[in-house]
Amino acid sequence: MRAGRLFLIPTPLGGDQDPLRVLPASTLEVVSTLTRFVAENARTARAVLKRVPLAVPLQQLHIAELSEHTDPVELPRLLAPVLAGADVGLLSEAGCPAVADPGAALVALAHAHGVQVVPLVGPSALLLALMASGMNGQCFCFAGYLPVDRQARADRLRALEQRSAAGDETVLVIETPYRTQQLFDAMTTALRPDTRVGIGQQLSLPDERVLTRSVADWRRAPPTLPAVPTVF
Repeated sequence: MRAGRLFLIPTPLGGDQDPLRVLPASTLEVVSTLTRFVAENARTARAVLKRVPLAVPLQQLHIAELSEHTDPVELPRLLAPVLAGADVGLLSEAGCPAVADPGAALVALAHAHGVQVVPLVGPSALLLALMASGMNGQCFCFAGYLPVDRQARADRLRALEQRSAAGDETVLVIETPYRTQQLFDAMTTALRPDTRVGIGQQLSLPDERVLTRSVADWRRAPPTLPAVPTVF
């Protein structure tokens, strides 16, 4: 029996955003053919899927969960329908699946079993922020989350700053929304005055905010950042 395919399905960056506004027709067409999904959170996945065309009623969809708390021993069970011949869609909580997302583990297992992995087009907060930052889009890295401990975070920031300066490389980091201001304040404290820091908030949403300033300029007019998803 031929294995199915694992489709990587982007979702809107805002929970209330209409997927029909940000997902292209080609992505929506694939979603409409699927009846099985793996998602970080089944409830929020249903909230997205109920707003797109589907082959069957929403209640008939099968949505398995894969979160940061999922035991790795559960991964074969999640991939089993694909190996049995079914096409399955992998959804992130927001944005592109498998990027800063626990779905990467399922994608790796799919490759190990020779399963075709199909990435679909949709919004990526990281790329949107980079595009709008005015920084180097030719050479960049994503450093993920930084340490919570104050000293360890400052040390990591300085190390990333050195890497950026040495290679003319843009560095992207993210943080949980409730620590957005904390991370920004750490940046303007630890980094050199001439280092540029960009923020991208609520990307692709009506209240989108993208700003790039030197640390010196940020210090002269420090903003109060809302606790929303942010790319630095």
